[in-house]
Amino acid sequence: MIFMSTKDEKLYIVMVGLPSQGKSTVAYRLKDIFAKNDIPTRIFNNGQIRRQYARARNTWASEFFNPANIEAVKLRKRFAQINIKRAQKYVNTTGQVAILDATNVSAERRRLIEESLNDHPILFIECINDDSEIVDMSIRQKIKTREFAGLSEQEATNEFKKRIEYYRMIQTPLSRERNYIRMNSLHNKIINEKLTDQLPLYSRIRDCLVTDVVKSLFLIRHTETYYNVEDRIGGDAELTAKGMEQARALARFFQRKRISYIFTSEKKRTIQTAEAIRSLQQDCTIVHLKEFNEIDSGICEGMSYDEIQRLMPEVYSARKADKYNYEYPGGEGYNTMKERIKIGIKKAFYLNMKPDNIMIVGHRAVNRMILSHFLYRRQEDVPYIYIPQDKLYHIVATQDRKLFELMKYQ
Repeated sequence: MIFMSTKDEKLYIVMVGLPSQGKSTVAYRLKDIFAKNDIPTRIFNNGQIRRQYARARNTWASEFFNPANIEAVKLRKRFAQINIKRAQKYVNTTGQVAILDATNVSAERRRLIEESLNDHPILFIECINDDSEIVDMSIRQKIKTREFAGLSEQEATNEFKKRIEYYRMIQTPLSRERNYIRMNSLHNKIINEKLTDQLPLYSRIRDCLVTDVVKSLFLIRHTETYYNVEDRIGGDAELTAKGMEQARALARFFQRKRISYIFTSEKKRTIQTAEAIRSLQQDCTIVHLKEFNEIDSGICEGMSYDEIQRLMPEVYSARKADKYNYEYPGGEGYNTMKERIKIGIKKAFYLNMKPDNIMIVGHRAVNRMILSHFLYRRQEDVPYIYIPQDKLYHIVATQDRKLFELMKYQ
């Protein structure tokens, strides 16, 4: 079913979900795709209201979110009402879509929204993510804000997790609402949906929710290592002097481009490359993901290809015959890397709340698999995708635009 959009068709989108479930990431993604299609859209975030109006009331503290704290409950309802009125005014003047970005996990809060916003259709979008590791990573990013200044990392983490538990106490999943989508926000997968009304933009919204949206991704292979010089595979080698100079050249190349996140593997060579790039950035976070570790070469770790050919000719021949499906003895192959690389990509996009420039500093085999995620390649051709150390890939993949370019940075 396709619904055409006109300037007269107005819509409220109401985000639903516990903290760190990806609501804001989805909200920004929708806003970005609407903006590209000249659909006036604005996000109304309850947290911004809370921080603006109640700085002296310790609204960061978990007890402020305790459902038994009557005074705080009233104050949070007031903040929600302020945002609701602002959203309604926007939609009824210059706007077309208003996105209410808040937890909205209680049935009572959603009834308030329905009763207040009864002039145009409402679509509820509930974000669910059961991956505890990625939720913990999201929390670590959230507690770096000024809201938690003065607390240790552990104190801030405990406060945030307690906040989540208070929200969980009043949580009711979407079910009775007229129009809703419940989605796995990490995997961009629709869990279930209900559509009672003919909503404007619905097909566009749904397509956006299940699509990996990459506004600007720079995919880089780590710079030269001592193992590269010796033509050895695997290991955890450090950068050579030339490799450090290449990394500094990358830093200069990106100095005037704002990079929000740099995702690396857990290996020294990717981390050293990323640290050099971050040194010339204003506000950049490096995140190490095990999913981006280089292919495990098993018993061949640390060997050169020449040594493998001479000492293990059966391994050399078998891998050459079917490089994609071959698995190193005691290790893995391209085929077994596919799922973990996919999860790594999902994690990177999930953590990049606003669709800013992001970067992945990976390895040759890893970057081949990442590229194959966006580019059509026959399986047998993936292990031969060109991954140089003196160039980088720039990738844009949205509903409206596809761009893949190989760029020289020196």
